[in-house]
Amino acid sequence: MSVTKTKAAPKKAAAKSASAKDWRSDALEHVRKLIKDAVPEAIETRKWDVPVWEHDGILCTGETYKDKVKLTFAKGAALKDPSGLFNASLDGNVRRALDIFEGDKLNEKAFKALINEAAALNASKKKKPAPKRAKQV
Repeated sequence: MSVTKTKAAPKKAAAKSASAKDWRSDALEHVRKLIKDAVPEAIETRKWDVPVWEHDGILCTGETYKDKVKLTFAKGAALKDPSGLFNASLDGNVRRALDIFEGDKLNEKAFKALINEAAALNASKKKKPAPKRAKQV
C-alpha cells in the first residue's frame, strides 16, 4: 500500500471529498484546521480513499457520507472522552467515531483535546530502538 505524503495531500483530499462543495466539505475543512491547531506536526495523508491524519500513527480518518461526516479514531477506545464527543462505533474494542450531521456544532475545545490525547497515545506506543549490545571480546 502506497501513501503519498506530500504538501498536495490535503488539497487532493479536500478536492476528492468536496467534489460537490457543501456542508460536508466545510465540516472536513473545519476539522482539518482544528487538527492542525491541536497538533501542528500532524500530517494528512490519503488511505482507503479518505483523508487520514497521522502523528506517530493514525489519529483519525475523515469519511463523508450522504448524511454525515464520520471521524474515526484508530485507538478511540483507549481515549478518555469526558465531553462525550464519541457518538458512533461505541461497542468496539479499538475504534471510536464521531458522526457530524448537517447543522451540528462541534465542541472545538473537546475535539482538540481528543486529538492531543490520540497523539500522546501514539507517541507512547512508538517503537523504541533496540538497545545496542556490547561487543563481545
